[in-house]
Formats: sequence, structure tokens, C-alpha cells
Amino acid sequence: MGVILEDRRVKLTPLTLENYAHLIPIASEEKLIQYSPSDIGSPESLKRYVQLALAQQSEGKSIPFIVYDKKNNSYAGSTRYMHINRKNKVLHIGATWIGKEFQGSGLNSHMKQLMLSHAFEKMEFEKVEFRVDERNIVSRKAMEKLGCTLEGVLRRDVYLLDGYKRNTCCYGLLKQEWDRLKK
Repeated sequence: MGVILEDRRVKLTPLTLENYAHLIPIASEEKLIQYSPSDIGSPESLKRYVQLALAQQSEGKSIPFIVYDKKNNSYAGSTRYMHINRKNKVLHIGATWIGKEFQGSGLNSHMKQLMLSHAFEKMEFEKVEFRVDERNIVSRKAMEKLGCTLEGVLRRDVYLLDGYKRNTCCYGLLKQEWDRLKK
């Protein structure tokens, strides 16, 4: 059994080929991940997305989760630790998407708090990074609200499904910053 992260609002459990089907109705929502290069819009593409996440997990590069909203008693989306660099004690939190009905509900804040706490306190990482499309103002504000620092912008570095090449904002949070924020 993999890592399970839970608080009063949300439960993050390992994403698997056995449970990903709960996400099919959410993943097909229009423009759900318009700022992401991932393709999850059909059951087949969602399965490929999960298979890739699991392959990266077997290589020690990611830990994918399925998100369960305890308040609404329903699956809400997916998130993961990714680009795990154990040598340098840096990882990313990303590939996060939740259904539109859960957006703005506080669910994402609970997810991020659990993941940050686990990354810094249990996994003993020294830095967590986030990558956000420059145009995604809602996600950028959420990163800043968490206490993350904009460290730079990678210009025209990722193609999206519609052919647009996005600028990516790189946010970071250091362990010592987290220690101050959680007090």
C-alpha cells in the first residue's frame, strides 16, 4: 500500500488502474486542464495518462494520487509528486486537476497543505516546486497564498494540446519557509 494523506476534508490515496475510472466523468469536463499539456479528455487518454504516471512511479520519479472530497463524498480529481530528485531533496507538486464543482471550495488548499507537510516533514525534502502557466492567474494566486515565491518564468517552453506554446511560471517553497508558515 502506498502513501495515504488525509485530513478532515480530503483523502489522497494512490492512483491506480483499479480506481482511475472514478475520474472519467471529471476528466471529460470542458476546459478542465486548458493550461496543461496533458490529454485526459477521453477514457482512453485518461488511462494512458494514468499508465504514464504509474510508469514514472515505478522509476521513483512520481507518486500519483486520486483525490477524494470527504465533504461531498465524491472523487474530485488527481494530483502528484513529480520530478522527484532525492539526491538534491527537491520535488514538484503538479499534474493537479479537480472538477469544476470543487474549484474554489478550499479543497485544493487542503490537498496542498497535506502534500507540503508530508514532503517536508516525512520525506525530508528541502524544496518543493510548482510549475504554472503564466496565464493561469487563479493557480498563480493560489501558489502565492501558500507562501511560494515566483523564481522565474520559462519562456515558451511547453506546447499545449491546442498548439499554443506557453510560458511557465516557476514557484518554489523552501523547508525553512514552510516551517515559518505553518506556525
